[in-house]
Amino acid sequence: MGSFPAERHAPAGANRPAGAAGAPPRPRGALVAGAVGNLVEWYEFGVYGYFATVIAANFFTPEGGGAAEALVRAYASFALAFFFRPVGAALFGRVGDRIGRRPTLIMVLLLMTGATTLIGLLPTYATAGAAAPWLLTFLRVLQGLSAGGEFGGAVAVMTEFAPPGRRGLYGAWQSFTVALGLLGGAGVAAVLATVLTEAQLYAWGWRLPFVLTLPLGLGALWLRLRLAETPSFRRAGPGTATAADASRGEVARAIAAGVGRVMGWSAAGYTFLVVLPSYLQNTLDASFRQALVATVLANLGFAAAILPAGALSDRIGRRPVMVTGCVLVTLLALPLLHLLRDPGAPVAVKGAALLAAGAVVGLMAGPGPAMLAEMFPTHVRYTGLGLAYALSNAVFSGCAGLLVTEAIERTGNADIPAHYVMVTCAVSALALAGPRDGAHRRALRD
Repeated sequence: MGSFPAERHAPAGANRPAGAAGAPPRPRGALVAGAVGNLVEWYEFGVYGYFATVIAANFFTPEGGGAAEALVRAYASFALAFFFRPVGAALFGRVGDRIGRRPTLIMVLLLMTGATTLIGLLPTYATAGAAAPWLLTFLRVLQGLSAGGEFGGAVAVMTEFAPPGRRGLYGAWQSFTVALGLLGGAGVAAVLATVLTEAQLYAWGWRLPFVLTLPLGLGALWLRLRLAETPSFRRAGPGTATAADASRGEVARAIAAGVGRVMGWSAAGYTFLVVLPSYLQNTLDASFRQALVATVLANLGFAAAILPAGALSDRIGRRPVMVTGCVLVTLLALPLLHLLRDPGAPVAVKGAALLAAGAVVGLMAGPGPAMLAEMFPTHVRYTGLGLAYALSNAVFSGCAGLLVTEAIERTGNADIPAHYVMVTCAVSALALAGPRDGAHRRALRD
């Protein structure tokens, strides 16, 4: 239940896109081209999260404002970008289902790279006054639109090019590049925090990670220009995604089911992998460097688990692997935070716990992309899986920093992050529960 039921097969003579889109399929090259833009996107989103306290001080702290209030405002801007992700998923998904995955992913990459680079060039509140946070928020909206269009297209490319029996592994590369992007952002932030003084970091050092997106984006663009159109879209032909093709109710139900299945992944992923530095600094009085080391460890565990989890889901199914991740997060979130707060706990034990926390999130993130792709046929796949993921991220990732920071500020309860991920993962486990449907063994539907 919850996946789109209609089977559609294009006629043998369906039109094929011209040019590069008609080139012979190259699964591995397509995998790289599909993943690279995702890496750039999550590198930037990670950088914003890691530098949230610095950005808050530069853009959201008018004279007399408090640091906690500024951080809440910074996370509000962060959340706003996530709420534009569904808009981007619907807009670019529609385009991608009509004219093809390749041209749409090129448009998305250009928008993302331009907006991210401009953040590094913005004037701060001290220079531009009240215009500074508005300019930052506008660029965050553009990033939200582009990020919303990125996931559906990248996953469609990876899974539609995947050889038989390897769709889970190929789809897992989307999540793996998320981990690489977050690790890259954390690595750059850690280097800057080491080589620059705090004054230099707050004055101009924070700009460097954003400006670095420009050469990264140009490299990604070169790869995507060489990308062939996917076999599934070439069989279906362009222009087939019309309102008459499908029951809107069936698509909506599949999207809602997808949101329920991945909400735990969204919440736990952002809480443990992105929001953690600010939580450690503001709640546990950790230094910026200590917080970044903790985040790197969690992301290393996350990265290490993703591809094995995707490959395992090709053998036993998506649901068993993802449910295992949800249950483990639900059981371990609270003990993890208590361990981090224990001044007597050995550093090595805390490090191992952070690695384990990232790994259990990887159990959800590895099979997740392929699971979403299998819920929709070709003519609505870009839009459907993109919307399911974007809506989940808008509510349960984008709001994570804002909700956690505000709730801790109001209640003084340092366990809020654990309660948040426990509830969302428990709901996801219920949404994923049910008999194995065998979708991992069947070809994607045209």
